[in-house]
Amino acid sequence: MAEDSLRIGGLSSGLAVILNGEDGTENSSKTRLVSHCDDFCHQSVERTLEYVFGLPNKSIRPLTIPVDSNFVRSIIKNEFSNFHVNLDSLIRNMNGLCIYDNGCGPHVVVLEDISICGDIRIIKPPLLVESLAMFSSARANACVWKGKWMYEVILETSGIQQLGWVTLSCPFTDNKGVGDAEDSYAFDGRREKKWNKEAESYGQSWVVGDVIGCCIDLDCDQISFYRNGISLGVAFHAIRKIRPGFGYYPAISLSQGERCELNFGSRPFKYPIEGYLPIQSPSSVTLFATQLLRCLSRLLDMQSMERDEHYSIEKLRRLRTLVSFEELFDPVSQGICEEFFHLLETDAGSVEYIGWGPFLSLMMEVFGVQAPHDYSSLDKAVDVFLKFEGSHLLFEHLIGALSCGCKTRSLVLTECPYSGSYSYLALACHILRREELMVLWWKSSDFEFLFEGFLSQKSPNKQDLECLMPSVWWPGSCEDVSHESGMILTTTALSKAINKIEEKHRDLCRLVIQFIPPLTPPQLPGSVFRTFVQNLLLKKRGADHNVLPPGVSSNSVLVSLFTVILHFLSEGFGMRDICGWLKSCEMVDLNIGFLHRGGQRSFPMYLFLKNDPHRTDISRLGGSFSHVLNSNPSNNEEAEVIRWEEGCMDDEETRVTHSTWQKPCCCSSSSYDDFTRISKDPIRYTAKSSTGHCNHIPERSAHVAAECSAGSLTDEIVDKPSSSEQSESELGYRPVQHVVIVPQENGVSSAMLQEEELLDALLLLYHIGLAPNFKQASYYMSHQSQSISVLDETDKQIREGTCSEQLKRLKEARNCYREEVIDFVRHCTWYRISLFSQWKQRGMYAMCMWIVQLLLVLSKVDSLFFYIPEFYLETLVDCFHVLRKSDPPFVAPAIFVKQGLASFVTFVVVHFNDPRISSADLKDLLLHSISVLVQYKEYLAAFESNEAAIHILPTALISAFDQRSWIPVTNILLRLCRGSGFGSSKHGESSSSVVFQRLLREACINDKDLFSAFLNRLFNTLSWTMTEFSVSMREMQEKFQVLEFQQRKCSVIFDLSCNLTRVLEFCTHEIPQAFLLGTDTNLRRLTELIIFILNHITSATDAEFFDLLLRRHGHSLEKVNRGMILAPLVGIILNLLDASSGAECREHNDVVGVFASMDCPKTVHCGFQYLLDYNWAGSFRGDAYPGKLGQLENFVSILISRTESQVVDKMGYGGETEEDDNTCCICYTGEADARFVPCSHISCSGCITRHLLNCRRCFFCNATVTEVVSITNEL
Repeated sequence: MAEDSLRIGGLSSGLAVILNGEDGTENSSKTRLVSHCDDFCHQSVERTLEYVFGLPNKSIRPLTIPVDSNFVRSIIKNEFSNFHVNLDSLIRNMNGLCIYDNGCGPHVVVLEDISICGDIRIIKPPLLVESLAMFSSARANACVWKGKWMYEVILETSGIQQLGWVTLSCPFTDNKGVGDAEDSYAFDGRREKKWNKEAESYGQSWVVGDVIGCCIDLDCDQISFYRNGISLGVAFHAIRKIRPGFGYYPAISLSQGERCELNFGSRPFKYPIEGYLPIQSPSSVTLFATQLLRCLSRLLDMQSMERDEHYSIEKLRRLRTLVSFEELFDPVSQGICEEFFHLLETDAGSVEYIGWGPFLSLMMEVFGVQAPHDYSSLDKAVDVFLKFEGSHLLFEHLIGALSCGCKTRSLVLTECPYSGSYSYLALACHILRREELMVLWWKSSDFEFLFEGFLSQKSPNKQDLECLMPSVWWPGSCEDVSHESGMILTTTALSKAINKIEEKHRDLCRLVIQFIPPLTPPQLPGSVFRTFVQNLLLKKRGADHNVLPPGVSSNSVLVSLFTVILHFLSEGFGMRDICGWLKSCEMVDLNIGFLHRGGQRSFPMYLFLKNDPHRTDISRLGGSFSHVLNSNPSNNEEAEVIRWEEGCMDDEETRVTHSTWQKPCCCSSSSYDDFTRISKDPIRYTAKSSTGHCNHIPERSAHVAAECSAGSLTDEIVDKPSSSEQSESELGYRPVQHVVIVPQENGVSSAMLQEEELLDALLLLYHIGLAPNFKQASYYMSHQSQSISVLDETDKQIREGTCSEQLKRLKEARNCYREEVIDFVRHCTWYRISLFSQWKQRGMYAMCMWIVQLLLVLSKVDSLFFYIPEFYLETLVDCFHVLRKSDPPFVAPAIFVKQGLASFVTFVVVHFNDPRISSADLKDLLLHSISVLVQYKEYLAAFESNEAAIHILPTALISAFDQRSWIPVTNILLRLCRGSGFGSSKHGESSSSVVFQRLLREACINDKDLFSAFLNRLFNTLSWTMTEFSVSMREMQEKFQVLEFQQRKCSVIFDLSCNLTRVLEFCTHEIPQAFLLGTDTNLRRLTELIIFILNHITSATDAEFFDLLLRRHGHSLEKVNRGMILAPLVGIILNLLDASSGAECREHNDVVGVFASMDCPKTVHCGFQYLLDYNWAGSFRGDAYPGKLGQLENFVSILISRTESQVVDKMGYGGETEEDDNTCCICYTGEADARFVPCSHISCSGCITRHLLNCRRCFFCNATVTEVVSITNEL
């Protein structure tokens, strides 16, 4: 036989001779590769084949026939036939396992249909499952009773899932599942507990993409769990023995919306555990196929050796010099692949296992996990496989395996910068440059699912962060000095790794954008990408309302897609062939990102007006889409494009655009960092393999900086043409320049992907994907600051401590605080690395500039403004504040608003009370933005220089003080007026805004009705807050305990009361005539309120308990005490006394007389005596307060004297008089001099006036009051 003649020889080097056949036979025209000996009698071809097939030395005799695919297949059949026997023997020896046929095959493990309780559905074969019921459970159709077994679960969501093992005796119900019965064992990483009837703490928290290994050792009667191959420890000991045939079944229980993918062995395990067997054994051909792929891998190794002049193995180097690899490669690879695909045809069920395992390993080994990658060898391998028809299914599984790898692969510090999903993405990007494979992927029913997988990035949990950041340092820490340098090196390495992954995400998305699907009629480039984005956003839309719908995507997918699109719009696509068909790229500099282009801008209104299922359920500023469509119908939705000149809505004096000499913050060349890199891989399709790595295609180096190279951030603004000929806006303070609505250009269809459309998607991606991440980052950053303060305070106490017992407690507490700080620092560092890179901040800043200009332009056109989606406004506000609070800061606060975002101030001021915005929450959002910004002097200065703020804000704030918005309005007023009140100079506060104090005073004086309504609401609100505080304090006193929630509630209410009192103090200082002139209603209400507050503050018998209620985390009693509310009370009294010194005021309302007329004079006197006795030294700097307290002391003396004289007068009259009959029965102090119409009930004018401020009904009979008539006039 031919095979018998192959066994000879030894491994050495030799010389190959190519002989062209001349015998006229069928193969005479083919090149033949035969043996030829060198001087040492070594045969090169034979030894090469022995190396490729892993055969022993001297296995192949000198060749006398050509090396073709038939010869190669004969070697394979002769040498590898024993693999079938060995694997079949292994399968027969798998004792202790029983698989029940469920209709899928005798050896296939699936979920048993009859075991399902609830609603578990397979959403993607073979076993990606999801629970659609509140709680669903199911078990597999296989059980084990002897040996060591395992299965894996890949988490698609990270909520409540109970994974483990059960027996048939474990009942599944709507609220009981795996782990809730005696012979039932489960692990839940969301709650970090193990379950066996009762829950106990166990394991770690899991995250999306984790691979949980569920292992059972029936030899030792133990169950354990693994997270990403790392043992979580033995969970259960001494589990009950089960007789054969009635063993333990793999089982899962999922809460609603939870998804996971089960792998019982149909695919290779991600993290196989030594000694544990899969429940479903691989097919009998997998070992044979794996060996063939190894042979092909060694053959491809030789190509690398052929190029490498420094190969480490001496014998193979000699082989390289004497054997032509190219001549040998084709027949050998052809023979291996023919046998390989013949093998797959005999067992089609093995293709999945091989594609996800050996084939993936081959491709990764050839390509290289880390750069530099071997593109040439990979191209050769792909070429070889694509010659065979059966390769398409294999490549489908390869693409699926690569996508799954991106989900499950974690960052590893020692592998950086080529860590995490990088290697899978790099391989996918390279093979998908082939149009054949891209079409194969696109035609797959799982295209979008796999695309999401490629864009996934696995987030670390606490333990992962400990591995990624072993040493932690923060400014001011007492850690080892080496920790600082270690932290810098760590963050640098992780930043580079994330940058590499993001670069590959962009490469992949470019490929999809370029791809033109083979459809009729022909599609435009970008259509596939658009469809993917639309479907992804449509599926994720429920997250907008904090509802996780079935099939909701991983949040990391949205973050990755946002990052990709942001880079495209900010830094540029980096590809001229893309920009060639993008509509908005025409006639512009292709090196400049869309968001940074100055001059004229435009926006297609079909994005707002088009009635399609992807957008109609999105809420608009005017309400729901159907409501807006009915109330403001819009025709020709695709015909209009709005155009405007950048910066046309800004004040000319402070205008900063991409076209002015002074540039926006996003265009600072100094802020450019190395996060934007040139693509290292080619972006083009090849029908066949490329000969090597293609030329670089630059993305964008410093395009933003280059566009603005003509000026810097400190240059002066160039003069702009006069706007005097422009029409005035409806707001009356801002001329509208260069804003027009024009018809859509002929030939331009909404079917063409436009950069404005990408911007629209970018905003929605931010809203539902990025905003939650930034919120979480803000949480960790704020708590990091607090924890560091607590740790520093504890260190100070330890240094000052003397008692050994106290020192022991402090040191124990310090260890806990230190661990908290380290945990917060790690999380903050991770968010800083992943979210706050410089180029992202720059792009987000430019995005805010673009959107706020668009919103201001559209606000001039009611018919369009109503249609704006709410998420535009929400994203703008959230992104603005994220950049403002970014750590490290994007730019200095002094220029953050001034140089680019002055329009934001205009927008929030104009629209926080805009009646066209239907959502009260949105208006609250704008109002809260003002409240936050005016807390900082740099941003307050932007308001003082903004025309809209000067003209609108004072009156709008007073009008907005209502039941819903009084808290932010109070905070704003307090900030504008801070520093002028009694006791406010302790911390060196100066008057915050003289400009707005003047404007507020003028607004109140000019509109008396508006101010009167505001003052009434202010009185009512302050009375309510003090009542709530008093009630809460009394409840805790009666229960003799202070709960954290109640303490926090008291603290918040007290702060609000203090703020309201300060605002009232400002009113008495700036507008005293409102209390001292006219009727005494306001003065009496003010007096009653002062006494009411004093009574509640001074009646707290236990001063220590009172201080405990006000105490808050990280604040000392020096800053938080009763003086916070007592000081403004003193200020109010002193303001009234100062203002009443004028003759005009004395004649109208007597301040002392009103206080003296109050009931319970002893209570009044006690309250004022408390003010005099209070330690005011802690509230002032210097010696300013004694004079003020002397003025208060004089007032109290006069008040006491006046009160005593009134008592004497009353005693002198004695008995009832005729005047008592005319006394008001409401207040019992004034004369009943007014009558309600039509009911004719009488009371004093003061009580009636106060009552009618809040209610138009008689307080005696509840009749509607139409008029109030003075009884004196009637007489």
